[in-house]
Amino acid sequence: MTAWSFILPAVIGLGVFVYGALVYSLYISFTSWDLLSPAKWVGLANYARLFRDESFHQCMYNTLYFVVAIVPAGLVLAMAMAVALNRPLKGVAFFRAAYYMPSITSAVAIGLVWLWIFNPDQGILNTILRALGASYPPRWLESTRWAKLGLSIMRLWQVSGYYMIMYLAGLQNIPNELYEAAETDGATPWQKTRHITVPLLSNTTFFATVMLLIEVFNLFEAVYVMTEGRPGGSTNTVLYYIYTEAFQSYRMGYASAIAWVLFVILFVVTLVQFMVRRRNERVG
Repeated sequence: MTAWSFILPAVIGLGVFVYGALVYSLYISFTSWDLLSPAKWVGLANYARLFRDESFHQCMYNTLYFVVAIVPAGLVLAMAMAVALNRPLKGVAFFRAAYYMPSITSAVAIGLVWLWIFNPDQGILNTILRALGASYPPRWLESTRWAKLGLSIMRLWQVSGYYMIMYLAGLQNIPNELYEAAETDGATPWQKTRHITVPLLSNTTFFATVMLLIEVFNLFEAVYVMTEGRPGGSTNTVLYYIYTEAFQSYRMGYASAIAWVLFVILFVVTLVQFMVRRRNERVG
């Protein structure tokens, strides 16, 4: 009873504000509710509407674009930075902190800085491109062609330092004797990376992939601060669409249905990753 008395407040909070809210949101997804009038039961109508909603289809396409653009590049960049900074170099602690800093900086502050960087007329990026000879540099966040790429670049810059720390931890658990033995056998740096570093970082890569996939599927802050889904919905993501449906259009039932569909997608993707991981371990 003494132990339960200590953990009871946390258990109550978790039950009411997390699991209770989850169950209630599932109920809401089967209703039509605008926050002002009583909720009206509509059954599967909200879920059926998803198949006809062109805006949802566009948001899903945009979200998948960000996943494909950010996840592989983010993992490669994080591993490359970790390998480069896993050496006894002068000032290495400063560079580790500098690369990690964007991941803990306010998303609003980062978004405002990158809005200036991507400014097509006065931003530093297009200024550099003009200096290099580009007569008509991209309009970036004002262009349906370049806006998604611009957000991907910003998000890649923001999250790569966080996953670099994960890879640094993994690298420091690899025994130096393995590299010394490989050098004795005449292995090149590339061979050491391919046959020692990458395989022994597989657990780190698996965890980072799962976390980064979930993070990119839930991309919201950058869209909210920088584009609000514009231009023409080309940067609208599923999570931002949930926000606009719920708190701008006041279609809480439909927003909850989208949220549960997103949950199912993430659950299936994560489950598939675990299944593939287990199969590879058995084959190995």
